Amino acid sequence: MCVYVHMYLKKADTYRHTFPRLFSLFAAYTAMLGDWQFVFQKKELIKTPNKSNLEGKIIVMTLLPQFCRIYYSALKTMEQLENLYLPRVSQYRFCQIMIENLPKLREEIKEISMSDLKDFLESIRKHSDRIGETAMKQKQNNLNYGRNMHLGRSRILESKNEITLKRTFEDDDEHEEEVLTAQDLVDFSPVYRCLHIYSVLGDGEIFENYYRKQRRKQARLVLQPQSSMHETVEGYRRYFSQIVGFFVVEDHILHVTQGLVTRTYTDELWNMALSKIIAVLRTHSSYCSDPDLVLELKNLIVVFADTLQGYGFPVNRLFDLLFEIRDQYNETLLKKWSGLFRDIFEADNYSPIPIANEEEYKIVISKFPFQDPELDKQSFPKKLPMSQSVPQIYIQVKEFIYASLKFSESLHRSSTEIDDMLRKSTNLLLTRTLSSCLQNLIKKPHIGLTELVQIIINTTHLEQACKYLEDFISNITNISQVSVHTARLYGLSTFKV
Repeated sequence: MCVYVHMYLKKADTYRHTFPRLFSLFAAYTAMLGDWQFVFQKKELIKTPNKSNLEGKIIVMTLLPQFCRIYYSALKTMEQLENLYLPRVSQYRFCQIMIENLPKLREEIKEISMSDLKDFLESIRKHSDRIGETAMKQKQNNLNYGRNMHLGRSRILESKNEITLKRTFEDDDEHEEEVLTAQDLVDFSPVYRCLHIYSVLGDGEIFENYYRKQRRKQARLVLQPQSSMHETVEGYRRYFSQIVGFFVVEDHILHVTQGLVTRTYTDELWNMALSKIIAVLRTHSSYCSDPDLVLELKNLIVVFADTLQGYGFPVNRLFDLLFEIRDQYNETLLKKWSGLFRDIFEADNYSPIPIANEEEYKIVISKFPFQDPELDKQSFPKKLPMSQSVPQIYIQVKEFIYASLKFSESLHRSSTEIDDMLRKSTNLLLTRTLSSCLQNLIKKPHIGLTELVQIIINTTHLEQACKYLEDFISNITNISQVSVHTARLYGLSTFKV
């Protein structure tokens, strides 16, 4: 085809001075045809790779990026030829050949740009988890859990129990990493180029529909979890990273293109995804009986939600879901502490605690708030009225409060709401879990009258200690007990043995 056109162009050389602009466009056209034919010949070699094709691969890899940059100028040249110059000399045979081939050239340009777009879509599908992981890691590094909660942890005396929130994403580098954006991780030029070419050719709507259709398909794949996702935190992490990566890309496309995606489109896509995500998390989290894993899942959901919220996506439903998961978390804690209470009761000898000296006495009262002025006047050795299970139970109740607090943090709730959550969960521990353990204890055959009397004494001291647990919670949340919103620990008063 190129040789044929050159032949007629040679005949048209006599018109060089009559139509100088037309002649230069003819020359550009034939050069364009030659380059086009060369590139397509070399691209065909890539489809069946072997050693003899190495030269073709190198040439195409070198030439094609430069060739892509002339898409627009090629289209403009063809437009000028078709609309301005060729109609003036349409009686010539070589002009008819050019007119016949212009639509084919336009289609070839569209095919090349569409091929690049398909490669781009495949690339972001494979690497969306890396994009999302980077975005979530940046958000994780910026989160300040304590600032949102206003928790007065500095007032807590037991420094060994101070809460340290586990980082969901660990940064292996000692130095702060450079902040990366989606544009740093992904080459979006195929999208811009293809959109521009289709728009110039009047097929912008076709391209828009194709892009959105393909991305919807990818969204459905991203939202499909692995069946074993609930077994490890890594399964959840990978799931969230892929979703974040998908929507980070869409947000970038939204802001750098005009009309390819719209806010209405992304909101619709997000609402569809959010319903699917909530259903998936509700199902998979129900399989988990490990409170530590549930807590890690909660931390991941918080980072996931905060990351997407930073890109303008509404996430209130995710935080509502966290309240459902919080109830499940508390249930797993209650089961765990039920086992701890049973072990403590099994190991107790149900005899008053013997105190040999002042040092032993200080150790006991550092664990349990016991006060008895009459007993203080007695000389050593002496005995405390409760058995050894009482300070151990008291310590475990405080540990439960700490564990419950870990889930309440970073939920964007007020200190008053967190205080209420802690008191309600602690009341459940006392009235349901501890009560049940005590009821089962007194039914055991080895519990005689002496042991039963000691259990009653123990229960009385634990009930009296509830006011200290209330102070403990108030110190954590910085909410005064005189507040009208503060719930009371009715605890052990509801189950007299």
